[in-house]
Amino acid sequence: MPQTARSVQQVSRPSGRPTGAEFRFVDGPVPAPGPGTALVENVLLSVDPYMRENMDGDWALAAPLEGRSIGRVTASRTHGLTEGDLVFHRQGWRTHAVVRPEEVRVLPQAPGVPAEAYLGILGGTGLTAYVALTRIARIEPGETVYVSAAAGGVGSAAGQLARLMGAGRVVGSAGSPAKVRFLVEELGFDAAFDHREGRLAEQLAKAAPEGIDVYIDNVGGEHLEAAIGAMREYGRIAWCGAIAQYDASEPPPAPRNLFDLVGKSIRLEGFLVRNHRDAQEELERLLLPALAAGTVIDRHTVTEGFDGVVDAFLGMLDGRNTGKATVRVVAS
Repeated sequence: MPQTARSVQQVSRPSGRPTGAEFRFVDGPVPAPGPGTALVENVLLSVDPYMRENMDGDWALAAPLEGRSIGRVTASRTHGLTEGDLVFHRQGWRTHAVVRPEEVRVLPQAPGVPAEAYLGILGGTGLTAYVALTRIARIEPGETVYVSAAAGGVGSAAGQLARLMGAGRVVGSAGSPAKVRFLVEELGFDAAFDHREGRLAEQLAKAAPEGIDVYIDNVGGEHLEAAIGAMREYGRIAWCGAIAQYDASEPPPAPRNLFDLVGKSIRLEGFLVRNHRDAQEELERLLLPALAAGTVIDRHTVTEGFDGVVDAFLGMLDGRNTGKATVRVVAS
């Protein structure tokens, strides 16, 4: 076992887009587990869009950071965890963590399902997409679904889940021609477009000429306005995130067509996935057979080595990832 534990702390608040100067790496001794706890060596770390909002105040400065993580128990002083167990927990941005059994989930070993899936389509990322479609938008078979940031972790999960749930047409927007090809050729989207290549409203109208019933919003701003314009009557919008405005110094103006929510009887609802953790078993029942059969894929952009965690986070904010952005600390 390494004799040094490494962690990342936030030392300043960002003004606009983070640069990396807001973080520092800290070295220290590997912690020893006390009675009722276990030592976990982290294997995989997740970097996610919500962390950008945490930087503005939810994360304390010069303190350990929160993040979804998968690690292996290397020493245990509790009957609830055994050396060698692979566990999910939320003490990310570090190489080692001391945990209690109630703070972790021992991951099941499912044939054909790698551990990183529990940070991706089987983790909070996939659960966000699942809740958006089932509990917020309440998708019905045959409906047309539009997903923004569709080549990211939540977006790529949402598109595939919509197809599994019987969507009649799945449309996505992404930030490059390569990502557009990924959506159509690998994930099975019916249509996709590069939002940088023209007016969003026009591109969406071309991709969904008969309108949309459900919008999974990961971006906000102009994407939300275009989706409202394309909505059919009684459409539903599940608002997961607004990555387009996280770095804004002032709140952006509301969509100019916001009152169309009234005229079209559209429902817009935001949510936090942490309030829907009871849906995890439903998600796994749906996805485990599909993952094992290869009919659903869980693409990750993996950064190798703990030293790359800040770069992985900044790259995710810049849209350099396809699928879920993760960091491999050590081989699992």
